[in-house]
Amino acid sequence: MNGTARPWRSVLYIPGGRERALEKAKGLPVDAIIFDLEDAVAADEKPAARTVLAETLAAGGYGARAGLVRINGFDTAWGADDLDVIAAAGPEAILLPKVGSAAMVEDLARRLDARAETAETRIWAMMETPDGILNAGEIARAPRMGGFVMGTNDLAKDLGSRFRSDRLALQTALQTCLLAARAAGIVCVDGVYNAFRDEDGLRAECEQGRDLGMDGKTLIHPAQIAIANDVFRPSEEDVDLARRQIEAFDAALAKGEGVAVVDGKIVENLHVETARATLAKAEAIAALEAA
Repeated sequence: MNGTARPWRSVLYIPGGRERALEKAKGLPVDAIIFDLEDAVAADEKPAARTVLAETLAAGGYGARAGLVRINGFDTAWGADDLDVIAAAGPEAILLPKVGSAAMVEDLARRLDARAETAETRIWAMMETPDGILNAGEIARAPRMGGFVMGTNDLAKDLGSRFRSDRLALQTALQTCLLAARAAGIVCVDGVYNAFRDEDGLRAECEQGRDLGMDGKTLIHPAQIAIANDVFRPSEEDVDLARRQIEAFDAALAKGEGVAVVDGKIVENLHVETARATLAKAEAIAALEAA
């Protein structure tokens, strides 16, 4: 499964140098993992962490879960070495922090192009700076791009905005990145919810992200996985409606009609496209869980 065809409901950050956490992640019901060498690793631990992570990824064991490695930026003392060490494992994707322009992605793409073991590696961008949001359209279409990860904590810091449960201050950025991602056909996953013991708050924020159109939610703790998976999974009602819409529309076409009616509402081709996407997502989730 690749790109938007695979589930991205739950995307869990795991510190790249913690062997126990890396091992535990192999059994978690998460759709994707961000193996983090940036914020989750102290400066003096970064060299050892990248070595541990490279060996862990080379050994495998994560099944069908998507794997992204967040390296340090190339403007730091660690970014180039991170890529050198991690490249040997042929990572599925490199997550680049604080992306402010397409040029930053292009630079990483050139570095990946120079390595045979990263021929299939995609690039994901942390969208967490004002420059990044303003340049989202160009970044989304840069080489090897696979998705956006919203870095809402860093973005809120740069904006000087206050916390609100409705995330009013972040709506422009969230929707701008989502528009750019959809126009380019890449994934967009929502930022983290910091209060990992607040299940009601997490569910509300997941529902907001889902309703905006996000593909899933980044998570900071395994306790958040079940709620994210539940919210971003098509419900039984969603699947039932999708099937009935497709059946009704196909029946209408057989009669030479261009629209159908389901539950008192018009169903046109655009609704059928959404219905088919819903069924495809449900099937992809079932396949991932079975694997």
